[in-house]
Amino acid sequence: MTRGEAADPAVIAAFEESGAFLDGHFQLASGRHAARYVEKFNLLQWPDRTAEICARLAEAARGLEAETVAGPTTGGVILAYEMARQLGVRGIIAERRPDGPGRAIQRDFRLSPGERVLIADDVVTSGGSVHDTIEAVREAGGKPVGVTVLVDRSSGRADFGLPFFAAATLEIESWEPADCPLCPKGVPLTIT
Repeated sequence: MTRGEAADPAVIAAFEESGAFLDGHFQLASGRHAARYVEKFNLLQWPDRTAEICARLAEAARGLEAETVAGPTTGGVILAYEMARQLGVRGIIAERRPDGPGRAIQRDFRLSPGERVLIADDVVTSGGSVHDTIEAVREAGGKPVGVTVLVDRSSGRADFGLPFFAAATLEIESWEPADCPLCPKGVPLTIT
């Protein structure tokens, strides 16, 4: 499913049934605060539900002719493996660099020059981990050909310069910490 289309009710049901939608006060990986959070691991712990959603994403990305699927740690690892299984290719990971910012293809994974790589991640807010993974693929000699995610919560602002497929696009308001209406109310903050 492409960004902007309504999410398939079966996808939303899978998130709801697994308890992935949480309410409270959350600090996102981007540093922003939100009153709602998608705990993807509540969904990813269920292989059947994960496989069903990945099948939809794999079908949407099939025409990209990926030879490998790469996912950033942590949630992207599970998705890269399942997407690769569904596409009949291999799955690798992009880990945080031990010596600085960004990500790198490590653990003796190698990409052939120009190898076509699909990026698979869990939730996009700012797009930082996806951008880092794209750069890691390029640094390793691969050619990024597209991006798939479980949830696009960027409201369509994330732009990777590649075909982009999301199982669900959710509008969840978030704020810079200084503008967060929950902080002055003393609502306990959960760091995600």
